[in-house]
Amino acid sequence: MEKNTPSGLKGLFLVHMIVGIVFGLIFLLIPEIWGNLIGWPAKEPVIYRLFAAAIWGLTASSWFAYKETAWEKVKIVVQTEIVWLSLGALVALWGLFFAGAPAFGGWLYFVILAGLAAAFSFFYSRA
Repeated sequence: MEKNTPSGLKGLFLVHMIVGIVFGLIFLLIPEIWGNLIGWPAKEPVIYRLFAAAIWGLTASSWFAYKETAWEKVKIVVQTEIVWLSLGALVALWGLFFAGAPAFGGWLYFVILAGLAAAFSFFYSRA
């Protein structure tokens, strides 16, 4: 018998999609304004826009996984999210402590990335 995707994980995929859409739009449409707001000026806005494309790619994978019902078919998406979000959180911390990243932006990214990584890890460990 095939194991189904937990309903809580489906909800997490939706949350991830919303966060991804919002930040993808911000990084694509207003990188200079956003960078100034968080204290991380976008000297090269195209980098923010490339980051938006990567975020939307991962957001799309959450959409595909959300529509799927079998755990075995979404497992690799969950694993990918855990790796990406954990590494992103570590890079945010590294930036805060060793590279002079602005506090507001660095902590904002860390909290979002680490929170999503923890949530995906929770569902992965329960599966």
